[in-house]
Amino acid sequence: MLHTLVILVEDKPGVLNRVASLFRRRAFNIESLTVGHTHTEGLSRMTVTVEGDEHHIERLTSYLYKLVNVIQIEDLTGKQMVTRDLALIKVNTASEKRSEIFQMVEVFRARIVDVTSHSVIVEITGDGEKIDGFVDVLRPLGIVEMVRTGAIAMERGSDSLINTSELLFDSAAVA
Repeated sequence: MLHTLVILVEDKPGVLNRVASLFRRRAFNIESLTVGHTHTEGLSRMTVTVEGDEHHIERLTSYLYKLVNVIQIEDLTGKQMVTRDLALIKVNTASEKRSEIFQMVEVFRARIVDVTSHSVIVEITGDGEKIDGFVDVLRPLGIVEMVRTGAIAMERGSDSLINTSELLFDSAAVA
């Protein structure tokens, strides 16, 4: 089963390497990994999708908590969440196919972010299946290049994963 883990870590050099190395050492394959700053200075948020059963994910979580820079871990699997990926796709555009591409962009609620005489770059956000479907539709038209982020996820509702009053460290010391 695919699990979505959100990991809050100190925003320090080497943390990503330590987390990724732990996955490698424990023979977990990372399906998707994104990292970015949070609204709290000194904290970064990792969203990791990884394959495993409940027992393996519990073991992985306990290993992650042993890393010094890991603050909090939340498994969003089975919870109501919003998940998004982002892709930029460059497509060849012969003049007779340009209107077809523009129609597909509209149907998939994507947007054109760059146009040249021979290509367009399309930006699309959504769940993985939506992006996969869009890529499948564009493939016969000639995809020149594609880059795709990993998934980012957030639990629905008013609660926040980051509760600054409960953090176990002094954020001034982290920065």
